[in-house]
Amino acid sequence: MRPTSVKPTVIDRLSLGLTARGSAVALTVAAASMLALASPARADLKICNATSARIGVALGYQDPKGWTTEGWWNIPSQTCETLLKGGVPSRFIYVYAVDYERGGDWSGSHAMCIGDQSFVIRDVTNCGERGHRSAGFSEVDTGQSNDWTIRIADPDQGGQGKP
Repeated sequence: MRPTSVKPTVIDRLSLGLTARGSAVALTVAAASMLALASPARADLKICNATSARIGVALGYQDPKGWTTEGWWNIPSQTCETLLKGGVPSRFIYVYAVDYERGGDWSGSHAMCIGDQSFVIRDVTNCGERGHRSAGFSEVDTGQSNDWTIRIADPDQGGQGKP
């Protein structure tokens, strides 16, 4: 849900796919540059779940204190959630998501730490030795934008899945 005082403009699109229970799914990333109309625009990182299933999302990013991963945000089907308020913490955001209902995940090649329950983990190295698991996160380049929306979708909803 967007505030009525801002107009989004799509700047960039990236699709990453993987398999969930035999059907390809895709992570589509759309950058939204927000233009203020009547009131100041908020700068947030949002995830929109355009799939037919509930998903869990973990994020990775670098802030002034170093690398951090955090999760799990549970996002119902066909909804958007603001995960980070007050601006994107770094140019590169890393996303890992799981499909709770159909199985499978949206992953990438950047290894970072995750937990089984809600977590905030500092540092992305030696995950197993520190009692965490390692997962492959997908890199999202937000450019210079302070406001960013990531759309997670099945290929038949506009994504480009890989077999």
